Order: sequence, then C-alpha cells, then structure tokens
Amino acid sequence: MTLVWGIIASFLYVELFIVLMLVLPLRSPQQWHRFFKSRFLAMLSRQAQTYFYLLLAVLVLFLLEAIREMRKYSSNDHTHTETHLNVEMQHSMRLFRAQRNFYISGFAIFLSLVIRRLVSLISGQAVLLAQAEASMKQAQSATSAARSLMNQQKGDEKPDTKTKPAAADAPNVDELKKKITELEQELTKERKDKEAMKSQSESLNREYDRLTEEYSKLQKKITVSSPDKSD
Repeated sequence: MTLVWGIIASFLYVELFIVLMLVLPLRSPQQWHRFFKSRFLAMLSRQAQTYFYLLLAVLVLFLLEAIREMRKYSSNDHTHTETHLNVEMQHSMRLFRAQRNFYISGFAIFLSLVIRRLVSLISGQAVLLAQAEASMKQAQSATSAARSLMNQQKGDEKPDTKTKPAAADAPNVDELKKKITELEQELTKERKDKEAMKSQSESLNREYDRLTEEYSKLQKKITVSSPDKSD
C-alpha cells in the first residue's frame, strides 16, 4: 500500500471510530450538542463546509482512479497464457489492489456523509429535547399559578361573606374564572407543542436507527467480501 492509500485507509479507520462513538449510547444528545458548539469546533465550523467538499472531491478522484485500474486489469484478465504464471500473478495482485482501493475510497466517502448526517440528527434531537423540557416547565408553572390563584380566592371568600354582600364579589369571581380559562388554554397549547416535539424526536430516532442499520449492512458486506478478495 502506497503512502497516499495508507493515509486514506487511516482516515477510514478514524471515520469508523467516530461513527461508533456517535452510535453507541456513551453520551446524551445534549452533551454531544454542547461538544459540537464548543469554541474549538466553532472555529473549525467557519470553513468546515469548504473542507468537507474539498475532502469529498479528493476521495471521489481516488475512487475514479481505483475504478479505472479495476477496468484496466479486468479487461486483460485472460490475455496471459498459463505458461506466464509470474506475469499472471502480478496482474492478479494489481487487480486485487485496485479493488481494495475502490472499497477503501468508497466507504470513506460513505462514512463522511453518514457522520455529517449523524451530527445534524443528534443536534436536532438535542434542540427538540431542550424545547420539550422548557415547555414542560412552563406548563407546570402555569398549573401551579392557577392552583395558587384558586387557593387564594377560596381564602378571600371566607371573611368577605360576613362583611360584604355576595353581589360585590361577583366581578372578582368572573375575573378569576377568565384567568383560569386562559391558563388552561395555555396549558393545552403547551401540551400540544410537547406532543409535536415528541413526534419529531421519534421521527429523528427512526431516521437515526435506519442509518445505523444501513451502516451495519455495509459493514457485513465488507466482512463477507474481504475473505474472497484475499483468496
């Protein structure tokens, strides 16, 4: 393996490690989101889009080169006779190297796209969880305020019944009922928003699981195809 393909293979191993770190439940989405928003990554993210497309273009060029080598040695696979065993072995070795380079560059491109998608899904899930938690706290505070108003009104009604007529307290009761109705409507709205965020989070989790399954299938294909190529 030449130096260039050794670097690409090392990059592929680093991508495999990053995918495993993102897939395994080692950290919560909120922790990953804080890591993605750190100062170091924020400095890199300013030009991350340019670096990503540049790296992708380089990998595509090496992929095309590997495809060209595969077609070159595949087209001349049966040109040698059996007497030239040494030449045929060299030809088969070069074909094997071209196929190996094809798999290395192809999976490096695929894992680059997978990592980018996983980062966006994890960040989106962290934002949805934070919004759902904030909505829950707001709904709980609204419920507590409604209960405190009801308890306060009950406490005020006991002494007022002895000194004031019932007609004087009617506006206060109506105003309290309006406030309670408004708080109940706000609570219902917050619950609906929470359910919508929960459904979005579930859809993100399903997309995350689908990408994990695709990655495992491709990993199995590599495992199955590697022994055949070495033979």
